[in-house]
Amino acid sequence: MAGTLTPERTAERLCELSADARAAVLLDAAGSLAGVHGVPAERAEEFAALARELFEAVDRADRDIPGGPPEQVEAQVEGGTVYASRTPRWTLAMVGRRAALSSLMLMDLRAVLGELEEGRRIRRSTAVEEPGTGEATEEGAAGESPVPELGREA
Repeated sequence: MAGTLTPERTAERLCELSADARAAVLLDAAGSLAGVHGVPAERAEEFAALARELFEAVDRADRDIPGGPPEQVEAQVEGGTVYASRTPRWTLAMVGRRAALSSLMLMDLRAVLGELEEGRRIRRSTAVEEPGTGEATEEGAAGESPVPELGREA
């Protein structure tokens, strides 16, 4: 199927989707490196090992908590944040900017994993230009009220 996301391209797709993502790695169910982006080739296996170790540590800590192992992890580290999400088939981890919004980063991880597993492309919204508005100008903006209803006469 044309446009289907491949494991090799998944990490790159995540970094394209999320402006705050610096690097990403995808592991298969066995923990093997399946894709990487934003990391020099000679450090890709090291990045993959760190992602594996992150979930191994979470799983050890989670033994006594009901509900099963967590699907997502967020960890603050020096200079950034690590976000990771997993399914039974894949683990996707990324390093993001410290100021990134956690909910958006985790949503992007889940969306890309869903795209990989289900083959449905993520829909991206774009701004729609209103017909007849033309180009915005400084003069036009100066004449507009930031709260138009206050300019109306009763």
